[in-house]
Order: sequence, then structure tokens, then C-alpha cells
Amino acid sequence: MDRKAEIARETAETRIRLTLDLDGTGTSDIKTGVGFLDHMLELFAKHGFFNLEIDAEGDLHVDAHHTTEDVGICLGQALQKAVLDKAGMQRFGSFAVPMYESLAKVDLDVCGRPYLHFETPLNYGKVGDFDIELVEEFFHGFVNNSGTTLHINVPYGTNQHHIIEAIFKAVAKALHIATRLDENITGVLSTKGSL
Repeated sequence: MDRKAEIARETAETRIRLTLDLDGTGTSDIKTGVGFLDHMLELFAKHGFFNLEIDAEGDLHVDAHHTTEDVGICLGQALQKAVLDKAGMQRFGSFAVPMYESLAKVDLDVCGRPYLHFETPLNYGKVGDFDIELVEEFFHGFVNNSGTTLHINVPYGTNQHHIIEAIFKAVAKALHIATRLDENITGVLSTKGSL
């Protein structure tokens, strides 16, 4: 089973090419023009054991909003395409990642129903040149296009970089668990018979 996807998206604001391999080794080649986003996506690939390539150009002379959101959209579309019919897949994943003083807990369901719960101590401000509010925008784009129910909870943390990094790592680990194939699962893991 080849669980890979290629996505191309072009708008008046961004041009993005993205490839995702769910059964990779954690290699990545990320170029979005947004340094902090590149760093988060590189560790997302590494900790999720996903092979991920992204080449993005956006209207960074405005800000990083459109690029960040559209990369989230493309990653969501790639996941939705790569899981095929979800047959044999674990579907659910949960993981908690401590990052020094911060703790991120993630629970998700790759079920076809997009929903984001985002409860964190993240406020307005920046990490380097990156607007912190874009983290939530990224994950909105991701869930709406992947059909994932995603609960992100950070019960405590003070360093904004640590909080965001813990979130991306926890999402990667939970998604790795959810997308694993299990020989004990026949068809899709649902009493409805489809997802």
C-alpha cells in the first residue's frame, strides 16, 4: 500500500508544492520562507516518522499568515489523500510531550469530521519573526482539510517557543499512532463501516 500524497496549491497569495509519505523515516526538505514554521515542520516530520517535502512561496511582504495557513491546508489535504479509505488504520492517537516547563497533550481522531479544540496559554506576540496566533490558524487549516478531530491542550507552560514545539511534536506522535496499520483491523475501525 502506497500511502503517499502530492499536493499543489496556487492562489494569488501563495504557491505551494507538498509531498507526504506516511510510512517514511522522518526525512524532510522544508522551504516556506518562514524560518520558525520550517523548524516546526522539520520536527513534525522527524517525530512522526513522516517523509515531508514542502516548497512554498507566499506574500511574506505582507506577513506570514497566508503562507502558514495555506501550508496547513496542504498538509491536511495530503493526509486526507494519503490515508486512502482508512482501512486497517488505528484511527485514534494520543500523546503528551513535555518540553522543559511546558506540557502539550494531543488527542486526535482521523475520522472525516474536522474539529479543532485549541486550549493553550499562547497569547499574542512573536517567536522571532513568527506571529504566535498563526499556530492556531495552521491547525485550523490542517483539520478542515484532513477531516481530523484534533484536541490540543497545554495545561501549563511559559516559554512560547517551548509550548509551540511541544504542540507540533505531540501532534506528530499522535498522528503517527493514529495512521499505523494494524493487521487485527478489518476494513475501517468503525461500527458504521465507513469513515
